[in-house]
Amino acid sequence: MAYVAVSGGEEAIEESIKLLDYYRSGTEKDLELEVIEKKMSLLVDRVMSEAGLYAPTYAALALKQCEGSTDEAVFLLRAYRSTLKRNFYTTVTDTRNMRMLRRISAAFKDIPGGQVLGATYDYTHRLMNFNLKNEDAKALHRKMIDKIESQDKEEITSFGRVSDELKKEGLLDIYEKHDEKPFDVTENLLEFPAKRSARLQTLSRADTGFISGLAYAVLRGFGQVHPTVGELRSGYVELEVLYTNLPEETIYIGEILLTEVEAFNQAEDKNQLKLASGYGAVFGRNENKAIAMSVLDRELETGGDYPPQDEEFVLMHGDCLEMNGFISHLKLPHYVTFQSKLDAVRKTRGKKNE
Repeated sequence: MAYVAVSGGEEAIEESIKLLDYYRSGTEKDLELEVIEKKMSLLVDRVMSEAGLYAPTYAALALKQCEGSTDEAVFLLRAYRSTLKRNFYTTVTDTRNMRMLRRISAAFKDIPGGQVLGATYDYTHRLMNFNLKNEDAKALHRKMIDKIESQDKEEITSFGRVSDELKKEGLLDIYEKHDEKPFDVTENLLEFPAKRSARLQTLSRADTGFISGLAYAVLRGFGQVHPTVGELRSGYVELEVLYTNLPEETIYIGEILLTEVEAFNQAEDKNQLKLASGYGAVFGRNENKAIAMSVLDRELETGGDYPPQDEEFVLMHGDCLEMNGFISHLKLPHYVTFQSKLDAVRKTRGKKNE
């Protein structure tokens, strides 16, 4: 868990906590969890991603509890996650079978199955819509439900990856397959050099702003410069666990919403010209984070002298709890250490004035 320390008078602390209820109260109108979960879904998705727990309702509850602070919400959700018992492990999920909501490629205009724009703010005008101040939420919801129900129900088809075709032609580097158990960063200390499974888990749970900033640094020249998004897809994937008494059988337990990205770049192979891919996958609809993750995955695989290529720098400083915990602790009393520094300055100045 993050670096946290609290000190001070017990009575003063209790009164401080009571004041939080004052700021959280705000208005007599209540903010229902369903409203946060459904109408602030991108925020909920970010919290779930950084907390490493897929639980939309609990993520909404955490946001309500801490006035919408993503850092505090992630802290709360991770703390709750640590109390949960692990009864099962899901089988490996093939995202080729994803129930697609959105799928695009910046590398190819025509891809098997076609490009599916889906819901995105990429094509909006980014102008304030002041009509939303008086929006009839009930009418809007009913209108959208009626529209979806009136559409023809087409058979849901799954699409192979864009990278599959490049691999068939031998144009794309392939990661070696192995049966090694994935490294679990929630149960083991991160060691360097880190295994790729540990690296991807850490990036998936990292602070969205931090890894986005590092990926931006790569694009500006502090790395391999400019990758191409081979495929970005968002949709639902099914989860299954092994049946207890019949190891060959699996049980469907539900589905989760994912965003997945493969980004292409030139491989570091001096013998023959090839492409290599970076991979990113995060909970919910969080495209920028998934893209940034794929960029950094490739940078860390390549290595180099730039900060985004330094495994320890990237993986140790991107955790939002550790990061904010250390920054937050600066607000706590440092009377003894500061007085020591102050005494040292006074003595030095005194000797110089003699």
